[in-house]
Formats: sequence, structure tokens, C-alpha cells
Amino acid sequence: MTYLSSYGLDRGVSGPIRSLWRHVGVLIGALLMTVSVLLLSGCGGVRPDTAISGDVISVGTTDKVNMLDPAGTYETGSYAVFMQIYPFLFSPDYGRSDMSPDIAADDGTWSADGTEFTVKLKPGLKFANGHALTSSDVKFSLDRIRRINSANGPLPLMANIESVETPDDTTVVIRDSVKNDVTLKQVLGSPAGPIVDEQVFSAGRLTDDSVIVASNAFAGPYTLTDFKLNESAIYRRNTAYRGLTPARNAAVQVRYFADAANLKLSVQQEQVDVAYRTLTPTDIADLRRDSRVRIVTGPGGEERYLVFNMKIMPYGEARPNADQGKALAVREAVADLVDRSALANGVYKGTYTPLYSFIPDGLSGHDDTLKSAYGDGNGKPSVERARKTLTDAGVSTPVVLDLQYNTDHYGATSTDEYAAVKTQLENGGLFKVNLQQTEWTQYTKDRVVTDKSDGSYPVYQLGWFPDYSDPDNYLSPFFRSDNYPSNGYRNARMDELLAAQAGEQDSAKREDLLKQIQQLETGDLSTIPLLQGSQVAVTGRDVSGVRLDASFRFRYASVTKD
Repeated sequence: MTYLSSYGLDRGVSGPIRSLWRHVGVLIGALLMTVSVLLLSGCGGVRPDTAISGDVISVGTTDKVNMLDPAGTYETGSYAVFMQIYPFLFSPDYGRSDMSPDIAADDGTWSADGTEFTVKLKPGLKFANGHALTSSDVKFSLDRIRRINSANGPLPLMANIESVETPDDTTVVIRDSVKNDVTLKQVLGSPAGPIVDEQVFSAGRLTDDSVIVASNAFAGPYTLTDFKLNESAIYRRNTAYRGLTPARNAAVQVRYFADAANLKLSVQQEQVDVAYRTLTPTDIADLRRDSRVRIVTGPGGEERYLVFNMKIMPYGEARPNADQGKALAVREAVADLVDRSALANGVYKGTYTPLYSFIPDGLSGHDDTLKSAYGDGNGKPSVERARKTLTDAGVSTPVVLDLQYNTDHYGATSTDEYAAVKTQLENGGLFKVNLQQTEWTQYTKDRVVTDKSDGSYPVYQLGWFPDYSDPDNYLSPFFRSDNYPSNGYRNARMDELLAAQAGEQDSAKREDLLKQIQQLETGDLSTIPLLQGSQVAVTGRDVSGVRLDASFRFRYASVTKD
């Protein structure tokens, strides 16, 4: 759907006529925006009721949404929806990394022994459908994540939560396995924390998108009135919301693009007000020279990395020729051969930086253990070291490596990134790399190791966008026995260290534990971090209030148009 823009009317016209056309264009554009909202409402098939009046913001993205049920998915595309429509006990305030009460009435308190965290809800909370929002909904929301136990769900974030009790309608008591858990409030504001309506959502299975939208089961800054998976969505301001970030605009229309090129063109032609995730580095460089748009940058924290499936990688546990020592040698040889600087500069034009640590630069505990442990010891690759590693372990070369990557979630530049990785790994004839890519919704299913499946990808690409701005979020979800990559990695000592750092109140002692964890994983090497990046959004010149925080939350509530 295309909107008539004042820019389009301005071209080739000058003087008073241009001024007249500009005002006419604004009026026509506003009219067509309202009409387009109505048309999209009809397409969505949910509620083509009344036109949206007031400030309507349009957002474009190439991100993909898996579903609207928070218990079933744990990735940025869906979380971008969750933070608009669901409330949380705690959320980060704009410009801050610590957590503030959202629908909580206070900051919460720990019991004397540090095992129970009590928080009060604001009184009189309601969902948009009129259902009361009480402590029972909070308990229901947290409990069902564990009960459903989706392979792609946020359960790894909840590893420390033992139980949830509700003494009354406004009191929630969370029992935690880690005393004075410094990560608990962060988890409650993460993808594990959306509060859903227990009168709508199923307690034991995932709830369909159509049921959620039709039931108006929302209590966040917006309601989602129309939704067509990975095509379009319309949000309207939820006037009943009493949380941290009330919407300053009347509505938001989101359009999902198949590729970055069309997204770039749409923001240039004023067909969308904000383009967020994911434009290519070349597109961003080009847009910086375009006077019609503004570039908004946010703090770094994104990671791009390789994951090894411990079951089916070469010599993995489920292979007929399983050999733990040889499997480790393969992982180490890969670490010896990757050239992060070439990826950062040659592929990503400096929009990413090399990452040699499991905790990104800028956070407590960051330690470049991978730089000295692999390659030439100074951050560069070493064919000689990789060859010696494989030879000493008795590994025959070339090792055939099936490597999976994805472009519709991690960006079209992933094709160039993994072509470069393939070249790097095949240098010296030690590996024969077979590259494959799969559409994201299928990718998230195929990659995981479960009780019934060893997964489909021996080695594969993942990216990480932090759930909260704390070093724990780059460690626990990756390396606990029940981890987000679901790659079959388990280490009892790792579990002990992760639990210990989460409860350590002394910052120096905690930093030491964080470094111990990274040293342990540097030896185990279940994943290999490659790159660290920042956030970029592109907006029209008349758009303001786009804020990108350290936890990769782009909340529509603050966005306005002049």
C-alpha cells in the first residue's frame, strides 16, 4: 500500500505553488492514511469498525513474528509485538538500563533470608476486554511458560524461579533458588515477563493468534486490533493502560517487508515513518546522505555468533563415529580460522566490531578470552594452528561442515557474511563447508535439540539481542543445561557458576565469577561469538521520539509526528 507524500508533490514545483501543493499533500496524505488503516482493518479480518483519528505512526520492518503467545517464542520479531500489547511487572524506563515498576506498584522487597521476592500490583488494573488483571494472572502467565515448555519459548530465562504465590489479588510472591537474585527484576521485564489474560489463554497449550486478537486480551500501551502474520498490524492506544509508557500517538501501523531494499525505498518515499530492522550496512551508509531522513542510533549489545549442535556436529554425541575429543578439535579449528575483522570491515563496513568475548564490550566482566586462546593469539586467524589442532586429535581432513544461516531474520547481508565464513574455514583445505539457508519460522523449529529430536543443523547462525542490560543475559540463556540455543550443551560446573554470579551482591566477586564462566566456555566452545553491533533506525524528518534502549526495546509509545 502506497501513501501520497508531500515530498512527491514537491518535486519539480517552485514558489507559492510549491507551498500550496505541500499543504494539499499533507491533507491528502492524512486522509489516505486514515483510509489505509480502514482497508488494512478489513484485510486483517478482525475489527473493521471505526477510523482512527489523531496521530497515526507507520513503522516498517523486515523482522518476522512467530506468534502472539509469549509462551511459545523467544526472538526479537515477536518480542517487538509483546512489549506494545502486554504489561510487565517491571520495564526499563527510557534512557535507563535498570528496571522501573510498570504495572507493579512498588520496587518489590526481598525476604530476610533472600529467597522470596514480594511485589504489589497497582489496584484496579484491567485488560482491554474488561477482565480484571490481578495477581492470579501474573502467576498464571509465569507458570504456563514452564507448563507448556515450548522448545522455542523463554523458559531458559526462568531457571531461578521456583514458584509463584498470590496471597491476595494485588500481591505476588516469587520464590527464587538464588538468594537476593540480582537478575530477577530483569527477567520479569524480559520476554519471560508478559502478563496475559488467564480467561483467554490456555493454561496447557499455546493459544492461537486469532483467539488472542479477537478476545482483545491486552493490557499494554496498545491493543492489537488487526493482525496478519508478517504482513501488517494495527495498534491502537489503550486508554486503560496505567503502566510506565503510555502511548503519545493514537495508533501505529506496522508493515512487514520481505527485503531491506523495499524497506529503504519506503522510508525514503515517506511511505513509512520509521524503518527499524533490518537495513543493510550499504543502505544505512546511503541513507546518511539523504536529507529526507534522519538516522537514529542506539547502544550496542547485539551479537552475531555460530552455534554447534553437540549431537550432530562432526563427531557429535549422536554420530556413529562420536568422539568428544575430535568434536572439540573441530570446534577449536573453526575458532582458529574465523577472521572477525574481515567480517566486521569487509562485510559490515564497520557497523559491527569484532567480538572475542562472551560478554560484549561495555558490560562488567567483558574479557577477550577468545583472542588469546585461538588463531594467532592476537585476534587473527591461523591455518597452522587449526591444522595442528586437527592433526593432534586424529581428525581426517577436509572435515565436511554443513553450516546453516538465515537472511529474513538476520538480514540479507548474512549471505555475504557466511560466504566469507565459508572462504575462511576452507582456507588451507581443512574444511569443506556446505552452506544452506532456511526461512526463519522453519529455522527456529529445525535447529533445536529436544527429547525427541537431535536437531537438523550441525552448525548454524544465531544472533542475540539482549533481554536486559546485564552480563548474565549473555551467559545464562546460552550455557545453562536448559539453554536458548537448545544445542545439547551441558556442564554441571557451568550451572553452578551461573547460579553463583546471579546471587552475588559484591560487584568485584561477581566480576570474578563472570570471568570464570567465560574461561570455562572458552574451553568448551559450544558457541563462537563473531561480531558485536549497535542499533539503527531511520525516520522521516517530521518524526520524533524514536528511542532505542540498551535492551533493544523500540517502544512505539514515545513516537510522534510534527
